[in-house]
Amino acid sequence: MRFIIDRYIFCEWLKILLLSLLVTVGLLIVHDVYDNLPDLLATGATVGQVLFYYVGLIPSFLPAIVPLALMISLLFALGGLHRNGEIIALRAAGLSLFQITRVLWVTGLCIAGFLLYLNAVWVPWSVENTRNFAHRLKLTNEIEKHGEDQAGLIAPFSYANSAAGHLWVMHAFSEITNQGFGISFYARTPEGKPSRQIVAPEGFFEEVAGHWVFLKGRETTFDAKGEPLRSVYFERLETPEYIDDPVHMLLISQSPQDLSLWELKRVLDASALESAAVIRPYAVRYQGILASPLMALIVLCLAIPLAVAGVRVNPVVGVSKCVGLFFLYFFLDSLCTLMGEQGQVPILVAVWLPGVLMLLLAAILYKKAA
Repeated sequence: MRFIIDRYIFCEWLKILLLSLLVTVGLLIVHDVYDNLPDLLATGATVGQVLFYYVGLIPSFLPAIVPLALMISLLFALGGLHRNGEIIALRAAGLSLFQITRVLWVTGLCIAGFLLYLNAVWVPWSVENTRNFAHRLKLTNEIEKHGEDQAGLIAPFSYANSAAGHLWVMHAFSEITNQGFGISFYARTPEGKPSRQIVAPEGFFEEVAGHWVFLKGRETTFDAKGEPLRSVYFERLETPEYIDDPVHMLLISQSPQDLSLWELKRVLDASALESAAVIRPYAVRYQGILASPLMALIVLCLAIPLAVAGVRVNPVVGVSKCVGLFFLYFFLDSLCTLMGEQGQVPILVAVWLPGVLMLLLAAILYKKAA
């Protein structure tokens, strides 16, 4: 008998969950089609390549839409059962709220584990591969039109390594060859005084040696007071002390929201090259991705009591309450994230505090409903 009840509740919930996922994924793909399809077609992408891009893009949507679909499906499925008197009948038969919804709790915990796996494996692959795939198409198109020397140029390009006292300013940087053009490099002492300046029309990162090489430029050195000491011309200048990795330079120049978990990990692994203020937003984003499966548990704890308590006529009432609480959660999350990025609170506190507070609130609601 209990198995029949569990199967019935699970099937009622699963139908709405799958419908919510399909509709939400479809809307997001349509939105991306309007934004990015013209750019893909402009690079000469074939129908097969476009399909590959959008199939690979789907996993990156799931961490955001699965909790939303879970919330909607729980509210409508349980709200419908409550409105039809089925929840009341089951409770009159002696079943507690947890016994009625135990299959949903087990499934929700599985979804939380699935989200953790998604964030660790599938989503980084999806984010990097779809972005790199579209970028490769663009580079290939540029190479065919302008040649390799003119393709993949980022102009202008700048990078500041505050911890090491380095500032790079380039007229253009080639992400294909790791070459910089029109380079002005400045090095400062820990006290902030200039110690070295290199100006060169061209330079590149020597991957085997692991440092920068400048060509046909001028080097200016400064004394301890920051006054110019000498300026000499050079044909080729090896700088073993300057190991700023171009890959890291490109990653750190992007927003943390645009990077995958693996790329964020790479930025954090190279954090010794950066100041704490520069790295902190990437650390907050990294911890936030790891903590995102907690959203599934928050949804369970909020949606179940709201769906069965007082939702006798219209499940939209429960939806409205849940949406209001989620607005509260996202406000707290945004506030704590901002404070964490600015260093006003520890990173772990900034990431986990909103979720913990919402779980406590959900526990109070669940106790009242039980």
